[in-house]
Amino acid sequence: MIKRLLILVLLFISFAGNSQNSGGYVVDSKIIGNDTLPFIRLRTIYILPPHKFKNKRERLHFERLIRKVKKVLPYAKIAATKLYILNKELENCKSDKERRKLIKRVDKELHDEYGDEIKNLTFSEGRLLIKLIDRETGSSSFELVKELKGSFTAFLWQSLARVFGENLKAEYDPQRDDRIVEEIVIRIENGQL
Repeated sequence: MIKRLLILVLLFISFAGNSQNSGGYVVDSKIIGNDTLPFIRLRTIYILPPHKFKNKRERLHFERLIRKVKKVLPYAKIAATKLYILNKELENCKSDKERRKLIKRVDKELHDEYGDEIKNLTFSEGRLLIKLIDRETGSSSFELVKELKGSFTAFLWQSLARVFGENLKAEYDPQRDDRIVEEIVIRIENGQL
């Protein structure tokens, strides 16, 4: 009886909140027997044990990495969002000329909005951004440039990156090389850092 009352209260709050536009939610529902229950999808929360450090040096390295991830992760998330929006807009393009014009416009907007901030990243932050872009988009930076700007431009940017000891083809490996970065990202997304 108490469970049914609680569910009714939740549903009432949900529907009443939506009718007044006060931040309520419209939720899916499931019918089980004679009851209609709210069906709410929750994001997965990972519970991680406290990170153990072997020594003070390792702890300081971890704390520096946290600062770097906190600095560049928003850019990687913005890149993923902008790429998703761009791909949706590119689906509506009828010609290659229209496609190139759209890509050029978005490129200019990104450069104007984030160019100075990205230029001020250190090499290690830039390397981390390349990896996090791969994590967020599922494609390496080289593949993204190749898809949007063409093979020749991707080759030029990769060559320039190699001169400075970087690699746009670097892939994110959460199981091995980027295990600690993945732990930090999960902790940030869970609100633990």
